[in-house]
Amino acid sequence: MKIILKNKLPKYILWGSYFYFSFLLLLITLQYIPYNTDVAFLRIKQDVVIHDYYKIAFFTHVYTSIFLMLLGAFQFIVSVNRKTRVFHKWSGRIYAIIILFLSGPSGLIMAYHANGGWIAKTAFIILSLLWMYFTALSVIYAMRNKLQEHKKFAIRGFALTLSAISLRLFKFLIVFLFDLQSMDAYRIVAWLGWTFNLIIAEYLIYRHHKKAN
Repeated sequence: MKIILKNKLPKYILWGSYFYFSFLLLLITLQYIPYNTDVAFLRIKQDVVIHDYYKIAFFTHVYTSIFLMLLGAFQFIVSVNRKTRVFHKWSGRIYAIIILFLSGPSGLIMAYHANGGWIAKTAFIILSLLWMYFTALSVIYAMRNKLQEHKKFAIRGFALTLSAISLRLFKFLIVFLFDLQSMDAYRIVAWLGWTFNLIIAEYLIYRHHKKAN
């Protein structure tokens, strides 16, 4: 029993941390409900929040984020996938639809207006495009019943979904550890917040492929 708990402890810690940070993300989201345009992040975006298209993009992106965190997690909990494949399939479809038609396009609009100049804007634009691209490919491969390829791109796409958490964590760490101007730190985080996740995703894909062979 002790050996089983020891082997599963890292997984419990990982998922516990995931849901804890998802909860913190929910608390951030609640600040904007029902339609607050002068709180948190939007306080420094008053120059663009006057535009209706930006407000639509922002609130669409923010309100869908917590659903993506929950639906995305269910795609990778093995016990859920094995016992309820129908749930995995339909929750995966909803997850993909939200990214491809709501969160992804709205994120792209927000990326164009990102703080930090062209360096940060480029990072967020690439993030949005790759996020939708990986998600679309995971759907295409699932429809073609190429499950290994589906899993690879699902992992890559979810890694980019997790940038909602990692971006904030890296921002906190960089500001805490280094004496940088806030905007300089933001430019670094704009890239680090998702490239780090993608590197980890590629490592996991490589390790799984190596074990399979």
